[in-house]
Amino acid sequence: MTWSSGGGGGNSGPWGRSPGGGGGRRGGGGQPPPPDLEEMLRRGQDRFRRWMPGLRGGRGLILLFLVVIGIWLLTGFYRVEPDEQGVVLRWGEWTKTTQPGLNYHLPWPFETVIRPKVTKVNRAEIGYRTLVDSQRGAFTRPVPDESLMLTGDENIIDVKFTVFWRIMDAGQYLFNIQAPERTVKDAAESAMREVIGKTRLQSALAEERLLLAQQTHQLTQQVLDDYGAGIEITQVEPQDIAPPEAVIAAFRDVQAARADQERAKNEAEAYRNDIIPRARGAAERLVQEGTAYKEEVVARAQGEAARFLSVYSEYEQNMDVVRRRMYLETMEEVLGGIEKIIIDSPAQGGSGVVPYLPLPELQRRQGTGGTQ
Repeated sequence: MTWSSGGGGGNSGPWGRSPGGGGGRRGGGGQPPPPDLEEMLRRGQDRFRRWMPGLRGGRGLILLFLVVIGIWLLTGFYRVEPDEQGVVLRWGEWTKTTQPGLNYHLPWPFETVIRPKVTKVNRAEIGYRTLVDSQRGAFTRPVPDESLMLTGDENIIDVKFTVFWRIMDAGQYLFNIQAPERTVKDAAESAMREVIGKTRLQSALAEERLLLAQQTHQLTQQVLDDYGAGIEITQVEPQDIAPPEAVIAAFRDVQAARADQERAKNEAEAYRNDIIPRARGAAERLVQEGTAYKEEVVARAQGEAARFLSVYSEYEQNMDVVRRRMYLETMEEVLGGIEKIIIDSPAQGGSGVVPYLPLPELQRRQGTGGTQ
């Protein structure tokens, strides 16, 4: 279709004006005219013909179309950085997750890619919030609804802790859970309440703090894996485990009483450790003395019995000799300690008068003189 020229000459637009007339604005509305696609395509063909004079007509359009298609296909290449993962979406649906490096997906509008940071460590605060003020600086604000928990022995405890986590699978993280940060926070709080509910108050305040963190870590990770959240818990760090502020004074009194109880227990244990070994030693000594006495008595009885049997055996063989020997030995034993003087009867000259001599007195005097 041919339009008549007007004013400045040349081809005019469909509204009777040149595309460039009027200072680049349409009359009346003051808006730029819509682009003339046919003119743009013709100019492109002219430039392409000048670049490749051997091509004319439809072949040039086909080649131009192929070049455009090639450029469009090249737009499917994308690079994933070392701290990222590539999530490929086909018509908005998650199809795969790619690792760092050069990857390819179908060009837009068929597929698109999202590249979230997966090495960044995030944190979730349970039981408190960290606030920043220009005058006070950074400070914490308690959240009792999250921190107050019930222990296994039915006591209330105030637990504040921090959970550190990162993205493990970007596709699961983006599409399997709706609010990842809230999910991590709720799962960690629920896990800590379950662990505290199985622990006694005194243990939670003293020796089992590290064990509480480890069990909470494992249980939270298990819950997130069941959800398919694509999140890895890196650390659970207790910030403060203490009784509630309303009963802290009474709790300190209880702790002081328990300390006194522990001290008295230690003193009694020390006394026990001192007394029992000594008593055991004395008992062992008595047992050993009794055993020695028993062995001595038994050995003496066995010896006397053996001696009696040997004498009895000799007695059976020669009764007169044994009787005389036994008589002499008995008399020797009986008269051995008696002071006595024996005068043979022939020395008296056969007279019936028994001379009296104070021989024992003389012997005592002689003994006294010899000692002097």
